[in-house]
Amino acid sequence: MIQSNYKYQAKEVDEIVVRDFAFEFPSDMDPVWVPGNPVRSHMFNGFSLTMPYLEPFLIRSILKAREHVSDPELLKDMSGFNHQEANHFKCHRRYNELLKANGYPELERVEEHMAKAYARLESKSLHIRLAYSAGFESMTNGFTHWLITKRVALFKEANPHVSSFWIMHMIEEAEHKTVAFDTYMAYSGQYLARFLGVFHGSGHVLGLGLWAMFISLKKDKILYRPKTILQLIKELTLLCVNVGPFMLRSLLPGFNPRQEKDPQWMKDWVREYATLPKGALIPLVDTSNPEMPVPFKSSHTTKIVASHLH
Repeated sequence: MIQSNYKYQAKEVDEIVVRDFAFEFPSDMDPVWVPGNPVRSHMFNGFSLTMPYLEPFLIRSILKAREHVSDPELLKDMSGFNHQEANHFKCHRRYNELLKANGYPELERVEEHMAKAYARLESKSLHIRLAYSAGFESMTNGFTHWLITKRVALFKEANPHVSSFWIMHMIEEAEHKTVAFDTYMAYSGQYLARFLGVFHGSGHVLGLGLWAMFISLKKDKILYRPKTILQLIKELTLLCVNVGPFMLRSLLPGFNPRQEKDPQWMKDWVREYATLPKGALIPLVDTSNPEMPVPFKSSHTTKIVASHLH
């Protein structure tokens, strides 16, 4: 199956940059990394748990689709997408190992389920896999805007390693936001499957991540406390309010992720990152700063650093 009338369109970013993504998390990192908010901490931890299963699935689906794509610009984007996603899931895997080692070995049971779920999904047709991928990536664009534009409300005084890790992940998700959609449109372009893929991809990942969150809250023995229930209502409402509109827009027949403009903070981060000397340190976002500005300095020095570029 190939869509003969597909025509590549320019992206908002000039290129999909493959960066070193070697965040070094403290070995004694507290999995409740947002002070006073175990629900938010475990919710994002749950989403992190999905990444070493979801992102390899996305990569293999895009690799398979390359056999059906001839446009050189799209092929270049597909390569950038896969390299970025590979860096992401490797870092998430290291983070997830810390979660299990630092108090939540029960999450391994969820991981076993995730591995089986994505093995089953990979047996589906490429059409379904690409619709799932495009649908999930439409939700990710909502997460990008949420985490970046509401970063102060979400990450104030939170662990700077984890906060910076998620923000950088979302920045790169925004850079390659067009790729899964373009790949699906080049391969098929059928509206109904893409429409269903939004629910399939987004609902599947959210469900798996929230399941892991509930297991962690149960381990903490706070799942049924009134305070926890109120926090759950608040956090899930925030998720729906901030991500939901992006998902709803992606259901429209004429949707294209190029219609969702990137946050200025993200553009500033990308521009400043490009000025870093080779071998420099990636600065962490200062979560104690009331504005949480882009962390780069003209001198390329900062008191807190996330990782060494290898």
